[in-house]
Amino acid sequence: MADADAPPRPPAPFDRLVGRFVGEGRGLWAADPPFRYREEVQIGATGRPFLTYRQQTWDLADGSPRHAEVGYLRLGEAGALELLLVQPTGIAEIHAGSFDGEVLDLRPVAVSRTPGAKAVTGVERRFVLEGDVLRYHLRIAMHDEPLADHLEATLRRVAG
Repeated sequence: MADADAPPRPPAPFDRLVGRFVGEGRGLWAADPPFRYREEVQIGATGRPFLTYRQQTWDLADGSPRHAEVGYLRLGEAGALELLLVQPTGIAEIHAGSFDGEVLDLRPVAVSRTPGAKAVTGVERRFVLEGDVLRYHLRIAMHDEPLADHLEATLRRVAG
């Protein structure tokens, strides 16, 4: 039964993205050893042509907070969408892409940073949704170097 106070679900195929996903991921960075983390992604309906996006990670060993980002997925026609994100580390990202009901490919339109932020100059994101499993792969560039693999995770949709 639907919650009477919940906003209407977005149109297909975007309705498949709505939910809370939890799981684990692994990170790579050339100068550092690989690392593992716990993650939660929440994508919410608003009743308008955009979805809310909230992501947070924690250290797998001690549970301390690691990373967070918040933003919106703006829905377009024929599966087109835009992702707007901001991170407390001083990075802001704008992406454009498409979602066909399974694969969400996002390419950077702009990556901006505050004066004290790390020199991130590019980010690429790809999500694959198979049933209740959300997998993603993130590539990042720093100091105008080429994009390199950085994060990948497998998350599962959970209630609540």
